[in-house]
Amino acid sequence: MSKSQGNNIRSGIMMPVAVMRFFLLLIIAFFIGGCASQQSEDRYDQTDKQKAVESNTSLGLEYMNRGQYEVALGKLKKAIREDPDYAPAQTVLAVLYERIGEQDLAGKHYKLAYEAAPKDGDVNNNYGVYLCKNGSPNKAIQHLLAALDDPFYSSPAIALSNAGSCALGQGDLAQADVYLRRALKIEPDLPDALLNMARLSYQQGNYLTARAFMQRYEVAATHVAETLLLAYRIEIASNNRKAANKYKLILESNFPESDQTAEVRRLSGR
Repeated sequence: MSKSQGNNIRSGIMMPVAVMRFFLLLIIAFFIGGCASQQSEDRYDQTDKQKAVESNTSLGLEYMNRGQYEVALGKLKKAIREDPDYAPAQTVLAVLYERIGEQDLAGKHYKLAYEAAPKDGDVNNNYGVYLCKNGSPNKAIQHLLAALDDPFYSSPAIALSNAGSCALGQGDLAQADVYLRRALKIEPDLPDALLNMARLSYQQGNYLTARAFMQRYEVAATHVAETLLLAYRIEIASNNRKAANKYKLILESNFPESDQTAEVRRLSGR
């Protein structure tokens, strides 16, 4: 999350326009002083409340990243009880629910985050990714592109890459190409965009282009089993069995029990 969506609350003192009788001055002065004191207390109470919301959200995120999900859940629920419209808390809670397999609850809180901050780039990106993973690619892409309209959003390449990945997943290769190239124009070494361009090029039968994107990906990121399988497929399609065998050996060495290694063995006949 790049920024807080909490509302800053300003308080002021309402001053009387005129005093009709001199003997009321003392009473009015006392009243204004009382209002000033009360509003000051309200302001500090509100500041403390907001700090508590932000603190509980931060702690919830920290506990979640440590794998202490039950503690994280308590902190995040406390944060949204204090301020249901604090989008970062709703978003982190949504991520937590995704991690523990509660997809419906995750969707509920991503939506609440969006309703609290509908123009926020991070919120739209996160909601878009969730929607794409859960069967609503068209709506997902709308949110991912809406993220670009936020002038304070610091990761437009990521939103574009996610839009490209989503379009690729639903078979819209032409639109995926547009989004991914826009992402790489902003951030040429973005691993996800490079990997998806390798996938896209492979699906289009442009194997040399796919290899070039895979080579750029290898400079920017570390292979996992899934990417090694794609690299293997690209080299087999390019009739470069020597390079393909290199990826096969890496898979067998680093991920011997993976489904991808089993698939490579099936494809290679052993």
